[in-house]
Amino acid sequence: MRNVVITGATLVVAEGTRRSALHVHDGRIAAAARAGDTWELPLPDHLIFPGLINAHDHLHLNSIPPLPHTAAFPNSYAWIAAFRPYLTAPAVRAATAVAADERYRHGGLKNLLSGATTVLHHDPWHPSLGEAAFPVRVLRDFHWSHSLGLGLESRPVGLPPYGPPVVESYAAAPRQQPWIIHLCEGTDQVAATELARLDELGCLGTNTVLVHGVGLSARDVGLVIARGAGVIWCPASNLAVLGRTLEPRTLFAAGRLALGSDSRLTGSRDLLSELRVAAAHSDLTPRELLQLVTTHAARLLRAPHVGGLEPGQQADLLVLRDSGDDPYRQLLNASRGELRAVVRDGAPAVADADLAPWFAACGLEVASVRLDGRSKLAASRFLRPAAPSDAVLTEPGLTWRAA
Repeated sequence: MRNVVITGATLVVAEGTRRSALHVHDGRIAAAARAGDTWELPLPDHLIFPGLINAHDHLHLNSIPPLPHTAAFPNSYAWIAAFRPYLTAPAVRAATAVAADERYRHGGLKNLLSGATTVLHHDPWHPSLGEAAFPVRVLRDFHWSHSLGLGLESRPVGLPPYGPPVVESYAAAPRQQPWIIHLCEGTDQVAATELARLDELGCLGTNTVLVHGVGLSARDVGLVIARGAGVIWCPASNLAVLGRTLEPRTLFAAGRLALGSDSRLTGSRDLLSELRVAAAHSDLTPRELLQLVTTHAARLLRAPHVGGLEPGQQADLLVLRDSGDDPYRQLLNASRGELRAVVRDGAPAVADADLAPWFAACGLEVASVRLDGRSKLAASRFLRPAAPSDAVLTEPGLTWRAA
C-alpha cells in the first residue's frame, strides 16, 4: 500500500479540533511524511474523526429478530428465560440456521457501515473474527464471563451455564487486560445485589469492566470508581428489555464509562443510532459522547492503538463533509449513508463514489454499493462474494454489484 497524506481536512478528536495534514504509513498514522511513493488526497471542507469503538456487541446475534414482549423484564435472567422458548420460532430458526461465519461477518458489516471500526465481541472467539477480510477489528486481548447468573454454580433455576466461570476467568485475567461481565442488568433486588456479590468473590478490580449496570446504586457507582473499574453503557438495550437505563454523568466524569450498541437482538441498529439514544437519555454533550466511543473506550478496553489520530495509532477513520455546524453535533446527527468514508488501516472500506481514486491508490478491488438509497463504493474483500440466497444474510438497506 502506498503512503497517503490527507490534506485540507479538520481533524476532530475528543480533545478538540485542528487543521493539519494526516499522514498514513503502513496502515498507521505517522508524524510526518515518509520517504517513498506518497499519494495526496485533498479533502477541504471535510471532518476526519477516529474510527469509532463499539465496546459491546454479540456479533453473531444481529440477524435474530427481537423477542416480542409487552412489559419490561425485572432483570436479564427473566429475559433469557422468556427467550429460550422463542428459539423455536420460525424466524429465529431461520436466522440461526445460517452458517456461523456468515452471521459473524454480518455483525461486523453492521458495525463497519456505521463507522465502528473496532468492536468488543462479548462471547467465545470464532476463527472468522481474525480473518483479514473480516469487516472490523475485533479486540482479543481480554478475559470474560457472561454474568453471575450464568457463570456461577448457584444459577437461577432453569438457566444453563454459559461462558467461562466467573471466579476462574477473573483469576486468569492479567491485570493489564480487561475482564468483562454483564452485571446489575435489571431493576429489581437481584440486580441490585450483584455488585456486592462480585466484590465478595474478589472480582472487582482495576481491570473489571461491567456491562449495563442499570441496577447500580449511587453507592455502587462510587465503589466501581474507587476500585478503578468501569462500565459499558448500552442504553437502547436497557430501555428495550428493562424499561430503564443508568444515569451516566458520575461514571463519565470519572472516565470510567464507554458505550456499546449490544446486538440488534435487544439493542440499536448500530453505534450511530446508539449515540443518539445516549444523547436523548442523558445530559452528555456531543463532544462527551464522542469520548465514550473513542478515548474512554480505548482506555477501559486497554486498546491504546485505536480511538485517536495520534502517530502510531491505527489509521482507522470516519470522514464527514463539513457543514459548518459544530463538528461533534454533526457526527451525532449523521446517518450511515451520510458518512463520506469509513477507513480501516488507512484504506477506504466504504466511501462515496467520487472517492474512487482512494481505493485505486490503495490497490483495492471495489464493488458498487447502494446504502440506504445512496451510491457508494466498498472494498470487495469486506463483502460476501456469493449472490444473495437463503444461505446468507443480507444487510437491510445494502445492495451491491461488482464495479
